[in-house]
Amino acid sequence: MSDNRASRPRDTGGAVALVTGGGSGIGAATAQALTAAGWTVVICGRRAHALERVAEISGAHPMIADTTDADAVRTLVDDTVDRFGRLDGVVLNAGIVRPGPVAELSESDWSAMVETNLTAPYRLLRLALPHLIESRGAVVGVSSVSALRASGGSCGYNATKAGLTMLLQSVAIDYGPQGVRANVVCPGWTRTEMADEEMAELGGERGLDTEQAYSLASAFVPLTRPARSAEVAATVAWLLSPAASYVNAAVLPVDGGHSAVDVGTVAFDPRFSLTADRT
Repeated sequence: MSDNRASRPRDTGGAVALVTGGGSGIGAATAQALTAAGWTVVICGRRAHALERVAEISGAHPMIADTTDADAVRTLVDDTVDRFGRLDGVVLNAGIVRPGPVAELSESDWSAMVETNLTAPYRLLRLALPHLIESRGAVVGVSSVSALRASGGSCGYNATKAGLTMLLQSVAIDYGPQGVRANVVCPGWTRTEMADEEMAELGGERGLDTEQAYSLASAFVPLTRPARSAEVAATVAWLLSPAASYVNAAVLPVDGGHSAVDVGTVAFDPRFSLTADRT
């Protein structure tokens, strides 16, 4: 059989994508972006009501599945392929944050992040890869700028997101010869339910409302604002599309320039002021 597939970009017509953590935030926005581009999309998560709400808005197909449950993941992949006949794209978006530096982070919180942010993607990929090889499909991992630049008090999140990034690059290297592409996006501050909670905490400490907290957190981001979920989702959808047919093993910051800032020069910015004595 001649392998004409290798010489032409994959058409999204009839293509099927699976998006984890699809009930809110970047996952929900990705479902909308992909369905708008003609994909059939399966979204999974643990909250039925959230998945159903996204499904109503986007036209995606909800499946309740906890990606940390090996049996649930196997059922998720099998049911997707049985129902739709193929699997062309996977978006690894589900993730959790448990704050704390090494000496203060509990082993249970560390284990929860390793399981959700790293082991669960590995487990899903093992099951999805035979189908992605068949379809010459693509994977996108939703990592974080925390995989590129360590953020204080977040050792477990930093480490597991860095691990996810290398996991996807390993897939790109190992399965690229079989036509599978794997790439990573690294968002900075993005307006999501999770980020809203963090902004509420920051605002409470500083006497700020949520909007003011977002402004403070993104003050030294070159674009001086957080991302919208749809902006990150558009990049994910592009990476899955034929337009990115020669993009493989990329680690793409979607952070408004956040990761390019030289922290050593921030003190010279006229917007900077020292508000606490740290001597």
